[in-house]
Amino acid sequence: MSESERDLGEVQREHWQQTYGGHPGMYGEEPSEPAVHAAAAFRTAGAREVLELGAGHGRDALFFAREGFTVLATDFSPVGLAQLRDAAGAQGVAERVTTAVHDARDPLPLADASVDAVFAHMLLCMALSTKEIHALVTEVRRVLTPGGSFIYTVRHTEDAHYRAGIGHGDDIWEHGGFAVHFFSRELVDALAEGWSLREVHAFEEGGLPRRLWRVTQTVPNNG
Repeated sequence: MSESERDLGEVQREHWQQTYGGHPGMYGEEPSEPAVHAAAAFRTAGAREVLELGAGHGRDALFFAREGFTVLATDFSPVGLAQLRDAAGAQGVAERVTTAVHDARDPLPLADASVDAVFAHMLLCMALSTKEIHALVTEVRRVLTPGGSFIYTVRHTEDAHYRAGIGHGDDIWEHGGFAVHFFSRELVDALAEGWSLREVHAFEEGGLPRRLWRVTQTVPNNG
């Protein structure tokens, strides 16, 4: 990783720390639409353990726990995860939720083939380089069981904020203090090499609106 990439990552980490600290529970308690979809898909596939990457203050991780899954929620913000743990206790699901401070640039703190499903709502389109995104997806593949599902969402290059604001190269653009890596379809397809790509679903979220893809890919049962 170059010094400029690390610097941007550290700036974004501090920005999210301050954001969660200043706006506790900023996304509310209701789960995202992708999480509702993912829970149904994971249940159909027989999953029991879910790893959520970039869980923040936990609206989706807590939803998975309420739905009966065992959840490991990771984020690089200790402030967000502290809010998640408090909410898990208040909702009576603390026994089904574990948290871990984790930077998506680092290897996942899990054994090979140790989880049934992985969910990431807009984590892959944070301030990560293409190389770092590929490395993260390789780690997801490592920790998933054969047949395991990976459902993630990303903002893409048809989004209104693409090429707006401060450009950092590699399709990363910063707007309002938040840096986003906007995905091309070519990147989605490249990340699915060696997987079974099940779906690339276009949807919109928020007031702009943000334009996203919800991607579902699975580990082939033979590896």
